[in-house]
Amino acid sequence: MKIIILGAGQVGGTLAEHLASEANDITVVDTDGERLRDLNDRLDIRTVHGKASFPTVLRQAGADDADMLVAVTNSDEVNMVACQVAYTLFNTPTRIARVREAAYLTRTGLFDNEAIPVDVLISPEQVVTNYIKRLVEYPGSLQVIDFAEGKAQLVGIRAYYGGPLVGQELRQLREHMPNADTRVAAIYRRNRPIIPQGDTVIEADDEVFFIAAKAHIRAVMGEMRRLEDSYKRIIIAGGGNIGERLAEAIESRYQVKIIEMNPARCRHLSEHLDSTIVLQGSASDRDLLLEENIGDTDLFLALTNDDEANIMSSLLAKRLGARKVMTLINNPAYVDLVQSGDIDIAISPQLATIGTLLTHVRRGDIESVHSLRRGAAEAIEVVAHGDAKSSKVIGRKINEVHLPPGTTIGAVIRDDDVLIAHGETVIESGDHVILFVVDKRRIRDVERLFQAGLTFF
Repeated sequence: MKIIILGAGQVGGTLAEHLASEANDITVVDTDGERLRDLNDRLDIRTVHGKASFPTVLRQAGADDADMLVAVTNSDEVNMVACQVAYTLFNTPTRIARVREAAYLTRTGLFDNEAIPVDVLISPEQVVTNYIKRLVEYPGSLQVIDFAEGKAQLVGIRAYYGGPLVGQELRQLREHMPNADTRVAAIYRRNRPIIPQGDTVIEADDEVFFIAAKAHIRAVMGEMRRLEDSYKRIIIAGGGNIGERLAEAIESRYQVKIIEMNPARCRHLSEHLDSTIVLQGSASDRDLLLEENIGDTDLFLALTNDDEANIMSSLLAKRLGARKVMTLINNPAYVDLVQSGDIDIAISPQLATIGTLLTHVRRGDIESVHSLRRGAAEAIEVVAHGDAKSSKVIGRKINEVHLPPGTTIGAVIRDDDVLIAHGETVIESGDHVILFVVDKRRIRDVERLFQAGLTFF
């Protein structure tokens, strides 16, 4: 697939890295020559230096025969104009744009071919807000992913010493929980993936990814670790777009406080939020945190645009007694550095966003793609089409499907039913199949497996 990426920032660069390793023809456009040189040195891609919305620059990037344009520059306006130019002058089939400003997103009819021709809108702030909201709903989780509009969920947790299933074989999970069907999709032990088998023994400190119907998630978590109490008191450091959206989403169920430095922003937050308490000041102010009873806080969320400020305020909050801290970190190099130390969860906005972009880049009827373990693996929801003659999966039991190495099927969602994958489960046309792919080099093989042909022998 020939793809033009406009913007070589964190999101554009991360997307180029993902796609270049999958044999796509990638061209990245940016006005920052240094960033382009860095990408050229690391990846097998083309780069074009210039303004992303200019017709001459897009032609130079190969817009005449591109399959897709992904506009993820820092400017909403540049992204929208670039999609308009690609549609009008080059008839680019698929146009994806990152748009942050709510003033654009809330206008109906603005983004269609008769107005601004954008096929897919990506709002990073909303994606990250939803990502954090799911972590808040499941204390103790490392990552929570919805499939089929929330009917099933994939949850990553760290197995703790003393958990009922720790030290036992996976096949005993069904004996422990006869009324809650689940499947362990993958295990990471000392950063190395393990494909789960019935005789696989879970060890303390393993990162375990399991899939289950939403109603059974907390019960399964209790098998791996001591269930944590729900959060009640939450402090958010940073009242920007993400901080405001998160507070708006959770303030009806939790006691929420926002610490924001900018007085004008504080006034805006106090006018637009219902029950959230807005405090003006620095989240790194020890006296302010003590005054706000940080020691009784269940969750401290550092969500400013400054990585260093987020890390320092999180470390301070933890030292002063906050039960859990989650930190937004834009620089990927910092994520592994701080995760699993005093900071409980490091959240990477670009990795949270990248799955939304990959969903529209993958071949076949892909419903959703999610990056796991900071890009090391992927969870994919794909719809099976065709019949037994045209498809390699339909009408076959899961143990008869020739999955690429490092790939497991976690569940099959059929209408409103969540069928946890077992060897005898038969895949039918229209099923939503949830796959866990440890080796991302096999993504193309997975896509081909689910593409229905005219006939299959």
